[in-house]
Amino acid sequence: MTVAGLGVSGVSAARALERMGAEVTVVDGGDSDTHRARAAELGAQGVTVRLADAETLPAGTELIVTSPGWKPQSPLFAAAGAAGVPVWGDVELAWRLRGARPAAPAGGEGAPAPWLAVTGTNGKTTTVQMLASILSAAGLRAPAVGNIGTPLIDVVLAEEPCDVLAVELSSYQLHWAPSLRAHSAAVLNLAPDHLDWHGSMEAYAADKGRIYEGNQVACVYNSADPATEELVRRADVQEGCRAVGFTLGTPGPSELGVVDGILVDRAFVENRREQAQELAEVSDVTPAAPHNIANALAAAALARAYGVPASAVRDGLRSFRPDAHRIAHVADVDGVAYVDDSKATNTHATQASLAAYDSIVWIAGGLAKGATFDELVRESAPRLRAAVLIGADRHLIHEALTRHAPDVPVVDLARTDTGAMAAAVDEAARLARHGDTVLMAPACASMDMFVNYNARGDAFTDAVRALAEARAHEVE
Repeated sequence: MTVAGLGVSGVSAARALERMGAEVTVVDGGDSDTHRARAAELGAQGVTVRLADAETLPAGTELIVTSPGWKPQSPLFAAAGAAGVPVWGDVELAWRLRGARPAAPAGGEGAPAPWLAVTGTNGKTTTVQMLASILSAAGLRAPAVGNIGTPLIDVVLAEEPCDVLAVELSSYQLHWAPSLRAHSAAVLNLAPDHLDWHGSMEAYAADKGRIYEGNQVACVYNSADPATEELVRRADVQEGCRAVGFTLGTPGPSELGVVDGILVDRAFVENRREQAQELAEVSDVTPAAPHNIANALAAAALARAYGVPASAVRDGLRSFRPDAHRIAHVADVDGVAYVDDSKATNTHATQASLAAYDSIVWIAGGLAKGATFDELVRESAPRLRAAVLIGADRHLIHEALTRHAPDVPVVDLARTDTGAMAAAVDEAARLARHGDTVLMAPACASMDMFVNYNARGDAFTDAVRALAEARAHEVE
C-alpha cells in the first residue's frame, strides 16, 4: 500500500493500514524538519517513508490512499493509472473500514455509525459543528469529524463507538470517495473555488454533488442556490430519499425556513402541506447573520432527517458558539463595532459577511488566488462607508472599487510588516462613524502576510483591543 502525503490524514491512513497488517510506504515531496520527524515516528512503527519524491510509484503498490489536496493530474496518479492501481482518498478508506473497529460485537452496537455529511463552498465547518451540537443535545454520541480536523479513519476505528457522525467533506475528499453513501447530506452553496485543482466549475460542482450519491433519507439543498438543487436532481439516491430545501424566507412543503423570527420545519412533520414545527428562534443562533441562519437551517434539516426532536435543535443551537475568526464580534469602540471574519478567504464568504451589516468600513486584501472582485463590490457597494486595503493583491479590489463604487473612500496600505494590521485598524477607526461596523472580511487568502487566517484574525483582534485600551486611557 502507498499513502500519498505526510499530513494529518496521511499519517492516520498509514497507521491504520499498518495496524491491519499491510506493508505501507508513505511518499511526500517535502523534506523539512517536520517531515523528517513524522517519518521517524512512522518508521519506528514499521512504515517506510520516502521524502523528497512524490512522483515515482513504489514497486509492488496495489493501492494508493491519497491525502486531500493532491491533484488528480499528479505524476504519481498517472503512474498508478498506467499500472492499473486504484486511488482512494482518506474518506474512501474510512468508509470502507467503518465497522472494522477492534472488538466490535456482531450486529447491534457494532453496526457502523451512519454519516450525516456536509459540503459547500462556505459554511461547512460551522454547519457541521452546529449539527454535532444538536445531535449531542439529543443525547447522541456524535462528533464533528472529517475536513474539520479530526481524521475519519481514527474515528471509525476507535474503540469508543459513536451513534452518528457529523462529517465535513471538501471537494477534494469527495473526488476520491466514490463509494461513500451517507444517511443524509447537504450542499450549502456553490461558488467558484479551487478551480485550479478541479479544472473547471463544472468539475468542481460534480465533485461536490458526489455527496448526494446513494443518500438514504434526505438530500438537503439551498433553495436560494439553484445549482445545489440541480445536484440533487442528478443524484442517484436510494428509494424513498427526499429532497429537502432550506430558505431564509417562508418555507414551502418539504422545506425549512424562517417565519416571524422563528426557524420552522415543514419537511419532517406529519402533514407538511398544512403543518409546521417550530424549531428555534433566530436569536438562538450566534451570530444571527443571514448566512449563519442558513447554516443553522441546514444543520437542523440533517438532524431532523435523523429523527432528532425539535427541542434538541433549539438546545443545540443555543449552546453552540462558532470558532474564532468567523464573523466574531471583537469589541465596540466609540459606538463602532469591530468584527473579525478572517475566515472569509474568498468572495462568496465575504459577500455573505458584508450582507450582515448596513454601514461598513471594510478591511480587505491578501492573496486573490485568481479571484475577481467586480461582482462582490457591485453587490456590496451600497453598504460600504469606506475601505482599507492590505496585502499583495489589494490593487485588484481597489480597481473593482474604482469601477463600481467610485464614491467610497479607499485607503491603500502598502505595508506588509507586523504593524500593518494595526495601521489598517487605525485607518478604519478614523473613517468609521457612530453606528458603523469595521469588518475585516478579506476575500483573500492570508499567506502573503500571515501564517494562516487564524494569525491574521489574531492580529486584527490584538489591534482592536489595543485601540480600545488607548481610547479608554484618553477618556481617563
